[in-house]
This record gives sequence, C-alpha cells and structure tokens, in this order.
Amino acid sequence: MSSLSKINFKVIFYIMGLLLLVNGVFMLLASGVSLYYNDGTMGDMIMAGLVALSIGGGVMLVTRNHKKEVLVREGYIIVTCGWIVMALIGTLPYLFTQAIPNITNAFFETMSGYTATGATILEDIESLPEGILFWRSITHWIGGMGIIVLAVAIIPLLGIGGMQLFAAEVPGPSGDKLHPRITDTAKRLWLIYVGYTVAETFLLKIAGMGLFDAVNHSMSTVATGGFSTKNNSVAFWNDKPLIHYIIIVFMFLGSTNLVISYFALKGRFQKVFRDEEFRMYLLTLGGLTTITALVIYFESDFVAAMDGSVWQSMEAAFRYGLFQVISIVSTTGFITADYTLWTPFLVILFFGMMFLGGCAGSTSGGIKIMRHLIMIKNGVLEFTRTLHPHAILPVRYNNKAVPQPIVFNILGFFTLYMVAFIVGVLVFSWLGLDFKSALGGAAATVGNVGPALGDLGPSQSYALMPDAAKWWSTFLMLIGRLELFTVLILLTPFFWRN
Repeated sequence: MSSLSKINFKVIFYIMGLLLLVNGVFMLLASGVSLYYNDGTMGDMIMAGLVALSIGGGVMLVTRNHKKEVLVREGYIIVTCGWIVMALIGTLPYLFTQAIPNITNAFFETMSGYTATGATILEDIESLPEGILFWRSITHWIGGMGIIVLAVAIIPLLGIGGMQLFAAEVPGPSGDKLHPRITDTAKRLWLIYVGYTVAETFLLKIAGMGLFDAVNHSMSTVATGGFSTKNNSVAFWNDKPLIHYIIIVFMFLGSTNLVISYFALKGRFQKVFRDEEFRMYLLTLGGLTTITALVIYFESDFVAAMDGSVWQSMEAAFRYGLFQVISIVSTTGFITADYTLWTPFLVILFFGMMFLGGCAGSTSGGIKIMRHLIMIKNGVLEFTRTLHPHAILPVRYNNKAVPQPIVFNILGFFTLYMVAFIVGVLVFSWLGLDFKSALGGAAATVGNVGPALGDLGPSQSYALMPDAAKWWSTFLMLIGRLELFTVLILLTPFFWRN
C-alpha cells in the first residue's frame, strides 16, 4: 500500500521555495558584481535572480498553510529534490547571459558547483564575465557547507524543526554537535565557514592575488570545490609560492571536521589531537606527501626542468607534492601541475587518493578517513575473532565502543560506494569514453574530486564528453555529495510504502 498520502508535501514544497529564495538572493549579489565590473551581464543576472525569487516566493505563498513538521521521510525528499531544484534554477545565470547556452552543459556546471566537485565543461574560463565567475564560486560556497544546513539555520524562524534535514544532509558516522539545539550547531558551523572564507581572502590579497581572484578562490577552497577564475587554476600563480601555501592551509582546514575547528578556536587543543580521525588524517597526508615529493625530486623531470639551487628544487618538490596530495585527498581539485604527466607510479597513487576523502563533518567528498579507520580496525579485529569466536570485541574509536549498527552501516556504505564506482565506469565506457577516462571520471565524480585521468585530466575539461555522459556525471556527483544513501533510498520501493 502506498503511503504517498501520508507524506507532508506542503512542507516539502514550502522549504523548496525557501531554498529558491536563497538562490535568488545570491544571484542578485552576483549581479552586483556584474554592475561593479560593468561586464555587460547585470540585466540578465538580475532577471535570473528575480525569476528564482518569484518561483520561490510563489511556492511558499501557495503552501504557507502547511503542517510544521518534517519527519525522516520528508527530510530525505527535501534534501535530494532540493539539490536538484537548486541546480536546475542555478542554470539560469548561465542560460540568460549565454555564458553557457546549452542546458546540458549549464546543468553540469551548476551541479558540479553545488556538489563542490569542481569538474567543468568550460575551456576558456578567463573569457567569462566577472558576474558569472562569481556565480560559479558562489555555487561552490553554498554547496560546500550544504544548502540544507543553511536552511536549517533559517527554518526555525518559520517554526519548522530541522533535525531530520540535518541528518539527511550530513549523513555518516559522526554525530558530534556543538550545541544541543541543531539550529545553533548549524549557525556556529556557518560562522566558522564564513570566518575561514574572509581570513583566506585577506591572506591571498596580501600574498599578491587580486581581490576578485582572492574572493573567488577563498570560496572554492573552503568549500573544497576547485573552481578557479583562471584557465590554469592555481598554476597561474606558480611564481608566488606563498599563495600555494595559503591555499594548502585552507584546503586542510576545509577538509577537517568543522567541530574540530570549533574546539581549536576555543583553545581546546587537547581535544583536537585526541581525535583519532584527525591524527590519522595528518599521518596520511604526511606519508603521501613524503612519497610524492621524493618521487618528484628523484624520478620526475618536473623539478629538474626548473632553474635554481638544490634547496629550491627540494622546496618545489615538497610544495608541489603537498599541494597536489591535499588537493586530491580533500577533493578540492585545484592544480599547480598536471600530475598525469608525472611518473606512472604517481598517476596510480593519485588515482588511489581519489577514494580517500577528508574528515567526516567537513566539506570534502569521498569515503572519509573515519570510515577507512573503522573498517581497518574492524578488519584487524576479525583476526582475533577468528581465534576467539566467543569473545566480545567491539571496535573502539576515540576510546569508545562503536555500536555494531554503525560498523555495519560503514561496511555497507563502502560496498555501495565501490558498486557505484564500478557501475559508473561501465556506463562511461558504454557511452564512449576510453578506459582511462572512464576509470578516472567515475572516481572523480562519485568522490567529488573534479580533475580525473585521460581526457578528463587536470589540464583538460569535461567538454568533449557526450551529453548522456554529462547527465550521468551529474547523477554521480549528486549521490557522491549526499553520500549515496540519501539519494538512492528514494529509488527503493519500501521508501514509499507504509
């Protein structure tokens, strides 16, 4: 028996309308940038914003008499459909200004923005108007933290509870909260998020980046997104090492649990370094950077081609290695060099990094370090359980026993993630991509990494993919950003039953 009649559709549409209002406000903000730079797109940007505001306001008006209750089922529908609707409306600035006149390409670019993937179909980014470049970065900035988390901070003003939305938007094993009220948690996380964005903008400006570029790259960095205002991404500033290091720091901050950031800002450093995931993340980045830097220095022609002293070559190998490692592991996707031109060993190593992800509770995509850590611990315990089948040996994380359902959830997530990757590769291959491009494209879109391998590598774009492959990519980006279960559960029959 269908339970559609029991779903509170009015509240679903009401919150959709609210999200479109948020979208419209940011479009108008982008039109202000168009006005300032006189790039010729202000009128079209204003029109796009007004359309979004009109649709959002109209939907809210029609559904204003709704039951102010969001249950689990409504939460999943709102999150998944909310992202799709936001991405559809988010195409309007591209379409109205003719910056991206094709709906397939515009939707790809918008979904890539909101999911903080950073894959692009644009081949000459620097030719775009400033208002459009700013809008691209805004889609990263909103999506990086989560459209629904933003709404959760606003929804209480409308008398609607937000716990179900927060749970669906931020799925996973981490349940840390900063405050007993979920809305206060969302507000504190957004305050940290905004603070990081402002701080990075200030530092990049001091380091020699123009203000417009600094604002855009800060929004992309903190969101671990990867959209740049330059065709060569951050490689445009390869003559300014300080810019590299500033972006490295904020990619790291964006890919660590924002709750950890909160504790650090409160001076509770002991709590920060006691966190197992944080320690494992540091160890992982350190190990991968060391390996990459050594291979670059001793085996790659990349550093050897640079003029300079031994010290300069060593520093360059370390900096380029660290930048690319944290860019891929954090799923940001900025580049200072095309890693696919390095040694085959490093190409394979970077492909493997696409499956790591940052920390739980961060803006990163991917599987997440916490899940890897718990799976490794559970795997090691299986040896002991084999010898002592009657012993009760729980997986421990941060000195606490992890409930068995969470362990099963993580194992199920990993299995589903790998299935999504394999199916992604098969579909890309069926749609005409070569083996390397299909392999890299599936890993990069499901993991929200951006740059991939083959024809989709760091120095290439996704522009030459068939339209069907672009639509498939947007689906993979969406399920990856919402961590599979949130989207795929809507495709199951039992979700719609009593």
